[in-house]
Amino acid sequence: MSVPRFLLADLLLMFPLAVHAQEQVEFVLPSGNVGCIYTPKGGTGVYQPVDGGPELLCDRVEPRYARIILGPTGKAVLHRQVGDASCCSAEPVLAYGKTWTAGPFTCKATTKGLTCRRGANGFVMSRSRLKVY
Repeated sequence: MSVPRFLLADLLLMFPLAVHAQEQVEFVLPSGNVGCIYTPKGGTGVYQPVDGGPELLCDRVEPRYARIILGPTGKAVLHRQVGDASCCSAEPVLAYGKTWTAGPFTCKATTKGLTCRRGANGFVMSRSRLKVY
């Protein structure tokens, strides 16, 4: 049984097809020193996480550039040598005292830094501290 073209067009308007249902989400702390990019499971049209995602990648600018990546399993990974340093976007700002959540990740911004978790694993990132667990 075939579907008439006019009915198919109506269905596509009601349920649009998306190449990628979700895209990357960015945020930065008010200081501008820490910024993060969330990539959903399966990646996007231009970026695929090594392990398929989801992935939370956060960069710190000062006092020394560093990157922490938290994937779908295991501990977060700290990178002190970053070849593609590009932090941070100007917006959106995750205000101090606020919480951000996407996929399995939850992050809390405070004046003492950023704490992000996925279950029992996560990290703390600030000017004075880089901790992964």
